[in-house]
Amino acid sequence: MRNFLLGALMAALLVFGIKYFIDQSNQRKTEIQSSDLILTQMQNVGKLVVTEGHFSEVITYKDAKKYYWDALIARKSAIVVVNAKVQVSYDLSKIDYIINKDNKTVVITKIPEAEININPDIKYHSFVSNIFNSFVPKDLNRIQKRVTSELETKVKKSTLVSNSENRLISELQKIYILTNSLGWKLKYNHTEISDQKNLKEFLN
Repeated sequence: MRNFLLGALMAALLVFGIKYFIDQSNQRKTEIQSSDLILTQMQNVGKLVVTEGHFSEVITYKDAKKYYWDALIARKSAIVVVNAKVQVSYDLSKIDYIINKDNKTVVITKIPEAEININPDIKYHSFVSNIFNSFVPKDLNRIQKRVTSELETKVKKSTLVSNSENRLISELQKIYILTNSLGWKLKYNHTEISDQKNLKEFLN
């Protein structure tokens, strides 16, 4: 009887030992798969999130030179019509992050700034000048700089940047949903992101 109980106990210990080993192996396998899945997702978002728009601007360029103690004023002017294609983008390949397998945490340490790319199509109309103040290449450079500056101001005041931010948040939400579903934590620097709504707060 004693031998039977001892044998049954040894068999039970063996079964529990095998089960424990299998459970630990499966858990380890799941953790490896989870970290690989998160790493793949982080690499997949390394693409440009782009919002495009078109802007038009009409600029009047004027310049004057004075001669003979301001007795003679030579003026020149031009009407400049600008049609520009504008792209606002985030290069997500520049996101810096740390994956901590032990703590099951993904820490985003840097989110890239928005990149504004302006491609203007400039057409000149109604040139007015004279021999004392004619158009030279420097004038065209000044016009180019002024056009770019005014368009940048216009773009920043438009909804183009905010729309691009929404696209960025949408990409970051994918990371949050994945980490949350796998039981991981997502942080931006030292602050944990607790829900999808407060993602926007970290961009401001």
